[in-house]
Amino acid sequence: MRTAEEKGKRARTDGAEGDGGEPIDRALLLSIEKLQEVQDEIEKVNEEASDKVLEVEQKYNKIRRPVYVQCNEIIQKIPDFWLTAFLSHPVLGDLLTEDDQQICKHLESVFVDESEDIKSGCSITLTFSSNPYFEDKKLTKTYSMSDDGTVTVKATSIKWKAGMDIVNGKACTKKGEKRLLVDQSFFTWFNGAENESFAHGEMDQVADIIKEDLWPNPLKYFNNELESEFEQESDEEGSDEEAKDDMKMRGLKRRPEPSCSNWV
Repeated sequence: MRTAEEKGKRARTDGAEGDGGEPIDRALLLSIEKLQEVQDEIEKVNEEASDKVLEVEQKYNKIRRPVYVQCNEIIQKIPDFWLTAFLSHPVLGDLLTEDDQQICKHLESVFVDESEDIKSGCSITLTFSSNPYFEDKKLTKTYSMSDDGTVTVKATSIKWKAGMDIVNGKACTKKGEKRLLVDQSFFTWFNGAENESFAHGEMDQVADIIKEDLWPNPLKYFNNELESEFEQESDEEGSDEEAKDDMKMRGLKRRPEPSCSNWV
């Protein structure tokens, strides 16, 4: 392996002049060569650190698993827990249609099961109680990573009950007429998974959010809706009282709220 000084000597020999015919700063070239050597050493240390971090993650992944199992057992005793958590999430909440929300009332558990070495992938399983929509007890989506970093996906093919397929459209009766309603349901996430693949170890956004955000601490989102409603009411009441007090101090009377009837 050539030293920085040797590389600098070669640089001086190979290119004593720049494109414009001006002499190249040899000290600058030598500094850049030395910097590259240090940068290579940093990369080597980072790779070693990544390996050590992965070992620790693998160890504690096994320790965490029974704790998550216990967590899910407790959650099953709380009505509409997962529905509330999903709706309170800033991204997932926007993905649920009204039909999805009715289905999620039957959602008993969400579980992320990582591969033993963590690098090979994971599976996300939604477990449901008996419901009028589909026959399946569990819906699973599995992500498997190959050595080249490509992620392949497999998912449960949902067995919808007659007339209840909200993904491909279902027959609904409204005002005496039967029509086909097609909504972009959250459960389209399970459709076409056989044709999905992602490069560089990436997963789709929904899987990433569930795995990294919702599942590790669903209580944060379950409480969020209740707390935000309470805080909003408190803020509105507080602002109203402060406004009244301010008007009293200024000797002003509060103007009546505009009525929609005045706009007609």
